[in-house]
Amino acid sequence: MFYHLDGIVDTVENGMAVIDVGGVGYVCNISVRTETKLRTLIGKKQKLFTYLSVREDAMELFGFADKSELSMFKLLISVSGVGARTALAVLGAVAPEKLALAISSGDVKVIKAPGVGQKTAARIVLELKDKLARDFALMTETADGAGETFIIPADKSGKFSEAVSALTALGFSRAETESMLRKTDIVNQSLEDIIRTALRGAAK
Repeated sequence: MFYHLDGIVDTVENGMAVIDVGGVGYVCNISVRTETKLRTLIGKKQKLFTYLSVREDAMELFGFADKSELSMFKLLISVSGVGARTALAVLGAVAPEKLALAISSGDVKVIKAPGVGQKTAARIVLELKDKLARDFALMTETADGAGETFIIPADKSGKFSEAVSALTALGFSRAETESMLRKTDIVNQSLEDIIRTALRGAAK
């Protein structure tokens, strides 16, 4: 299984990129979001996180600009009726952090993409919202190996748990999520601003 490719961006076309790694060109299917980024990097070195799809009749490699997009892609293709192409379409239309927020808050209207109707959007929310909630519950009910607990601030609105669900869906670990939210004003910010602030802090 490939985890990432680290090489020169050789070619970027509609929905496809070729990454040259040591003289071997790897063809990757990509989202519009990743394509936009790679078009500015042709001829330069870039890392793409990858997912290898293996079927009876084909093997396809999918490439992503960052871990959050890869994590969300894996979640999307776990939904019944959502294939890799549909997942790429969704990620091309909605940024991973906004998609995670929409799923966590049950906002079906945000999930829009070519070929994705209201029924598919509703199924994505239905199947993934509970999964994100279960992941959050597992994170908060036990201490880690170092004996540290995940302290939840008083938040009757539920914004904290929804923010944690969204951030873990983007691939951040329990420790990373705790650190990001500990530095964020949970009470006085909207849920979207909480996630945006946490992501800005993680990028520093």
